[in-house]
Amino acid sequence: MANALSISLSPEQGLSRYLSEIRRFPMLEKDEEFMLGKRWREHEDAGAAEKLVTSHLRLVAKIAMGYRGYGLPIAEVISEGNVGLMQAVKKFDPEKGFRLATYAMWWIRASIQEYVLRSWSLVKMGTTAAQKKLFFNLRRMKSQMQAIDDNDLKPEQAEAIATKLGVTTDEVMSMNGRMAGGDASLNAPLRGTEGDGQWQDWLADDDAESQEDELAESDEFDTRMQLLQTAMGELNEREQYILQKRRLSEEPETLEELAGHFGVSRERIRQIEVRAFEKLQKAMKELAADRGLMN
Repeated sequence: MANALSISLSPEQGLSRYLSEIRRFPMLEKDEEFMLGKRWREHEDAGAAEKLVTSHLRLVAKIAMGYRGYGLPIAEVISEGNVGLMQAVKKFDPEKGFRLATYAMWWIRASIQEYVLRSWSLVKMGTTAAQKKLFFNLRRMKSQMQAIDDNDLKPEQAEAIATKLGVTTDEVMSMNGRMAGGDASLNAPLRGTEGDGQWQDWLADDDAESQEDELAESDEFDTRMQLLQTAMGELNEREQYILQKRRLSEEPETLEELAGHFGVSRERIRQIEVRAFEKLQKAMKELAADRGLMN
């Protein structure tokens, strides 16, 4: 994928210049994005892929800015996010009705998360979803307790964080010690972009869900897959087959192909698909409620 793109921009060449340059790429309208996605998916049109990538570089930069506090070169964090974006474009299917930005967010954050964890070299950390959640939420929760500059958490603060995140107090204290220091000021000046600004200008809206919270949700992927597999048991064999081929496959089959396979009409396949999907959604919601996974 990367070889198919002719993008020469790199944050390592100068972060301020890079941020200024990527603002020049226009955002895509829904119809244009759809057609570009089709051209890439069906014809491997490198020009279409490049437009999809460059129009979302600002999204990567904004997400990456949420990870300044880990003491890593922000240019490298952005570069890792760009890798995730290109992976998202490679797998993007506009026929499924989602905008690329919605689909790409998970890939961008997953790529950045892997880089952060790898760079921190936290031995025995990151082996469970709870520990990853602790890593990416500790700084935010300390800030809420007005303890962001306090390397020695009070026992009651550590206990509250441990209870909230489902880890032990010792794990909280240990992680806090590893992460002490390295916080960057949100008011640090950022020069060379379109007008002088501050790092915080690249952050998401304060009312939006934090990057750490959203990223932590990706750690529940295995649990959700287990729910999906269990819920699929509520469908009969034909419903399972059609749903697998239509919605759970990287290369979905057409209605015509499935109609020929079962010897029925395209409309009948569509009806079965819709009914099966509704049954699956209902089963997953009930399972999630039973296991206490719903808000």
